Amino acid sequence: MSQKLYHHDIFLDEVNPVDFYGINNEKLELIKKAFPDVKIIARGSTIKTVGELQKIEAIHKIINGILNEIKTYGEVDAFRVIDIINRVPFSEVSSKNEPPDVILRGVNGNLIRPKTPGQRRLVKVAAECELVFAIGPAGSGKTYTAVALAVRALRDKLVKKIVLVRPAVEAGEKLGFLPGDLKDKIDPYLRPLYDSLEDMILPEKLQSYLEKNIIEIVPLAYMRGRTLNNSFIILDEAQNATESQMKMLLTRMGYDSRIIVTGDTTQIDLPKSQKSGLIQCTRILKNIAGIEFVFLTEEDVVRHQLVKKILAAYAEDEKAQSQEYAQ
Repeated sequence: MSQKLYHHDIFLDEVNPVDFYGINNEKLELIKKAFPDVKIIARGSTIKTVGELQKIEAIHKIINGILNEIKTYGEVDAFRVIDIINRVPFSEVSSKNEPPDVILRGVNGNLIRPKTPGQRRLVKVAAECELVFAIGPAGSGKTYTAVALAVRALRDKLVKKIVLVRPAVEAGEKLGFLPGDLKDKIDPYLRPLYDSLEDMILPEKLQSYLEKNIIEIVPLAYMRGRTLNNSFIILDEAQNATESQMKMLLTRMGYDSRIIVTGDTTQIDLPKSQKSGLIQCTRILKNIAGIEFVFLTEEDVVRHQLVKKILAAYAEDEKAQSQEYAQ
């Protein structure tokens, strides 16, 4: 026996329909995608729905949630619409079907969550501490997990901006020989941060955030003299920050801010005459309450399976070289 279909109209009288529907109706399309067996027709300020009663009621809750966001904050982005949909039962992307450790849902609907014990510890510690150091090998998910946590904090309005920082160590004096203006010269060193963000934020929204400086991606040297309040700061590739640069970055921390520092102490590119600020931090900050260190290992590597074997081979070779040198 077929389910009885119900007709229900929802009115958007209190908000501008354009704010609700989004560019090319992108936000409405997200609701339609979540309820493919419900007929949803938008006509001006009226949304007509035809379908099973429970799903109609679920759509009504979603629309009211979106309207409340617009009334409270003046806007709601597609990323937040997905989150609202996920919190309501009966949609095909209901969060009830998602693992409890999901950080957020990416732009293609993929679930972003910690995949290894080290990553899970990073997520747990970051929720408890305002300054966290995540140290581990390439491919262990340090940066990606940290960026996901920052995006979630911005989405949930726990912070007002994200500041992603990297030292451009490889550049040095060679910057002058690269084509373009200063941004063109610096961007290649910051590209991995853009890659992570593009997995998590819709392109037009990401562009808007960058233009409004809600998300900043900057070289470490540009942080001097600043104080960052209500911000989520990530220092990536921190092994290439000098001792003075590391002290400078950590003291940028203002009220209601948090910092995650990520790095790999086996891949230091600094000149021999300069010491890594990350190594210094592991020695002098380890006993301060409110600061935590999370050490990831080769077991946390989530890239191609050969990466683990490559890292193990290098580690074995370094051990052999050290023993030979000692003899």
